[in-house]
Amino acid sequence: MSSEPDENRELTEVAERLAAQFPAVPADTVRDIVTGAWAEFAGRPIRDFVPVLAERKAKQSLRDRPAA
Repeated sequence: MSSEPDENRELTEVAERLAAQFPAVPADTVRDIVTGAWAEFAGRPIRDFVPVLAERKAKQSLRDRPAA
């Protein structure tokens, strides 16, 4: 089971990875999207897959954003 510090580190890594993949989107916006995706899995008993699931959800949200 992941601990809170581990999850915070993983959230940061996902946000950094997606910010690099979507350089046209401000890093703060990417982090907000990742944080929102991550929050959808709050309270779920099995935490091991949250980073992967949240990254997929955030990536789809970033892809679906209208071009600025």
